[in-house]
Amino acid sequence: MDTAAFVEAVEDGNRTELSRLGSSKSLYALTGGEMDEDHVFAVVESLATAQANRYESWAADADGELADALSAAAEAERERASDAAGKTDETVAGGLFDGLDGCEGTVDRAGGFVAATVVTKKLQEQLVGFFVGQADPTTASTFRSYGGELDERREAALAALEAVVDDESEREAAVEAAAGVVTAAYDVYVDRLEAMGVNPKPVC
Repeated sequence: MDTAAFVEAVEDGNRTELSRLGSSKSLYALTGGEMDEDHVFAVVESLATAQANRYESWAADADGELADALSAAAEAERERASDAAGKTDETVAGGLFDGLDGCEGTVDRAGGFVAATVVTKKLQEQLVGFFVGQADPTTASTFRSYGGELDERREAALAALEAVVDDESEREAAVEAAAGVVTAAYDVYVDRLEAMGVNPKPVC
């Protein structure tokens, strides 16, 4: 399977959604408009915990490259959640990765795993920008390093996807599963902004 073409298909089919999830409104939406360090770290904890829980459960049912990639991602996100929890007493609503709930079977899960990593990379870039704006270069650097980890995770996820996809119908199923994860995340973004009376459409 052409993994570059897979990523292109997911990104092209969800260009608007991914662009807006990577906009400066994403953290505003996820913090409920509370753009301070406590709430931002609460977002990090929430997103990391959701991914760690999901990847751990999937890894238990997987094998080969997919199991290895999921286990490594779960471990990294569990550590990130723990670090973030130590820096905040706030909580925020979760749900951004609820689209993973609909991924049933190895192919769908591999596709969803790739998509969740793409979405997380969009948010990671906003985290860097936030802490740069807070004049906190140390934490900004930490989240830049996280971006490198996510790049490596995406490559591992794509390699695992390639190993489990046998034909065009399975590739299409993986693309559909990935799109579902992106769409679910975007729906959360839209719902949170609209609940605050903010127009979710313009990218800023």
